[in-house]
Amino acid sequence: MTERHEPSGAEKMFGDFAPALVRYTDDVLFGQDWTRPELSPKERSLVTVASLVTSGADEQLVYHLGLARQNGASDQELIEAITHLAFYAGWPRAMSAMAVAKRVFRGDQGNQS
Repeated sequence: MTERHEPSGAEKMFGDFAPALVRYTDDVLFGQDWTRPELSPKERSLVTVASLVTSGADEQLVYHLGLARQNGASDQELIEAITHLAFYAGWPRAMSAMAVAKRVFRGDQGNQS
């Protein structure tokens, strides 16, 4: 008998379209990399958020801001990290990321302002 599981976000998005990417995401990225003990989940989330801000990956930033909160990062810590990154990633990237954070933290995923 096979145990049923709730599909991951990657599986919901791409399961029937890109199954290999789903496996790598679920098994390697979140299954192996995110569980390594050298960094805490909160630290991994802060590094990931910083990387997404610097690369302008706002679509993935939505998910990872929520995950960072689940992993113990406060809204204020995340706002401070994005503010700090303005000097390293550039003002436009930080402003775009802050707009995403404002929507996520205030629970308004649909409003772009």
